[in-house]
Amino acid sequence: MLSWDRPEVPRLAGRGVLPRLHDTATGAIRQTEPRLVASVPVASIYVCGITPYDATHVGHASTYLAYDTLIRVWLDAGVEVHYAQNATDVDDPLLVRAIATGVDWRELAAGQVELFRHDMQALRVIPPDHYVAVTEMIPQVSTAVERLLDAGYAYRVDDDVYFDIAAASARSPWYLGQESRLDRDEMFKFAAERGGDPERAGKRDPLDPALWRAARPGEPSWHSALGAGRPGWHIECSVIAHELLPLPLTVNGGGIDLAFPHHELTAAHTAALTGHDHALLYSHAALVGFDGAKMSKSLGNLVFISQLRDGGIDPRAIRLAILDHHYRTGWEWTDAVLETATARLAAWSMWAASPKGSDETSSDSLVAALRANLSEDLDTPATLRAIDEQAATDSGPRTGELEAIDALLGIRL
Repeated sequence: MLSWDRPEVPRLAGRGVLPRLHDTATGAIRQTEPRLVASVPVASIYVCGITPYDATHVGHASTYLAYDTLIRVWLDAGVEVHYAQNATDVDDPLLVRAIATGVDWRELAAGQVELFRHDMQALRVIPPDHYVAVTEMIPQVSTAVERLLDAGYAYRVDDDVYFDIAAASARSPWYLGQESRLDRDEMFKFAAERGGDPERAGKRDPLDPALWRAARPGEPSWHSALGAGRPGWHIECSVIAHELLPLPLTVNGGGIDLAFPHHELTAAHTAALTGHDHALLYSHAALVGFDGAKMSKSLGNLVFISQLRDGGIDPRAIRLAILDHHYRTGWEWTDAVLETATARLAAWSMWAASPKGSDETSSDSLVAALRANLSEDLDTPATLRAIDEQAATDSGPRTGELEAIDALLGIRL
């Protein structure tokens, strides 16, 4: 599947700092650990993509900007980055929306993916090297499920195939709770809310997730040795990640609502299939609210990037509005947030157009501050404040400062 055009990222003098990042699995801020390949540090990152039935809202953009920032910091530190992202272009919410709107599910998914591409490009988000639709990976997924059945990590309930959590916990490098650190009561609650079916009769464990859903009337399905059907949710990301990136991933990322069950069970599938851990570090971005509630498709309280752009809002202001909040801190989108970002962009633009500051009377302190703040768990609010302070001086930008703002924050002035 086509990605979007890659923005030009300036190369800065010197070298940045290897970033530290909060790890959900340990609750600690840890050093990211790219592997060395022929003396070159190489990071692999997988970020869960959209289910394309209503894209792209500010909550989506907030998540993808968090990992765009991480990738920019890695690049500045001399790290080669390999990045994969999926699009869940067949799933229950997509099918429900297609029926409700009278649009073919394939047409709905294709249109929303295209809109997502345009939004990401407008926001100057670095695209994945591998942007993969689930429907492109059906043979690989069905083969993986067959392997899990043959190895005793899966079983059938009627014509559906389920993953055996107990077998994986006993025989693979993974155990339940390894990534999410939740107790079973919390897991049961989230499984019921987030696409699971803990009440399904015949399952060995209520938390066991579906690997292959047998064909139902009116639903899309694909022929395979498993019988006609379609993939479960978690297995798709496991297969895409371990087919396209080396294991363990340096970082597995996404919104905090994916920590359980999605990322927890994706890691279980990977461990059972490969014998390796899925990732060294699990990173999660907080959710964005609007009108007093979490911004979500189910609630319908969404602010769309395309609507903001169509309304004449500079994508750089949208980007600044999001980056003014730490990626792990929940926040609410308001008119005031956007007004603050628009005013900040105007002030920075005026500073950028000012006569060049004297390099003889200053050091590279702003570039150093940007690198230091972003390398410590992607502290974008502190980074923006450092630029505010510099822009408020009588001196215009010095050599390398505008390039650093572009390279590290994606804001071209």
